[in-house]
Amino acid sequence: MIVHESDPITLVGGAGLSDQLFDQALEVAPLVVAADSGADRALAHGITPRAVIGDFDSISEAARRALPEAVLHQMRDQDSTDFDKCLRSVTAPLILGVGFCGDRLDHQMAACNALVRYPAQRCVLLGETDLMFLCPPAIHLPLTAGCRVSLFPMGAVEGLSDGLQWPIRGLNFSPDGQIGTSNAATGPVHLTFTAPKMLVMLPLDRLGSVVAALAESAARWPDGTNPR
Repeated sequence: MIVHESDPITLVGGAGLSDQLFDQALEVAPLVVAADSGADRALAHGITPRAVIGDFDSISEAARRALPEAVLHQMRDQDSTDFDKCLRSVTAPLILGVGFCGDRLDHQMAACNALVRYPAQRCVLLGETDLMFLCPPAIHLPLTAGCRVSLFPMGAVEGLSDGLQWPIRGLNFSPDGQIGTSNAATGPVHLTFTAPKMLVMLPLDRLGSVVAALAESAARWPDGTNPR
């Protein structure tokens, strides 16, 4: 591991990111790690990242000169994204990812892929209006009636729900079949899934509830494995 922390981390990427969203993440996770050109974004915000991880094809020369060599961790392989490189190189109880959900659609899809590839990470990606995370084996979300709840499978998975307008019992989810976008809460929502394959998307203003719920969520999958 390049970074091993007992406190939450804000992981910043190079995609479009407002100061307001960055500050919102920093309120929860003040320690910053940057993915490649996310270092430029951190420095522009007056923050020196704890580490910069990536293939360094987009970080500026000015940012590299401004940072100590000990902070720079270059990985030259081109078979993974910078976000992937960070998830496999960082341990923390919670990672808030900013600067990964804007600009290029292919980068957003790659971020979804990485969330599923590293189920041991409790990582929440923040966009300007929504947030997204890989659902753990079970989670209780203290939502209010009418709150939008979208579920998108990244593989074959089944689950159970309480508190959704359209329950998911008996549905066989898959990326090329049944999906679960634009559902809605009728109150607090409880979700369980058979495998680490389901992405949950909620409005950004539910961040505090999600952070608390992930901290309390069950970690053991039905087959007995513990991803943490």
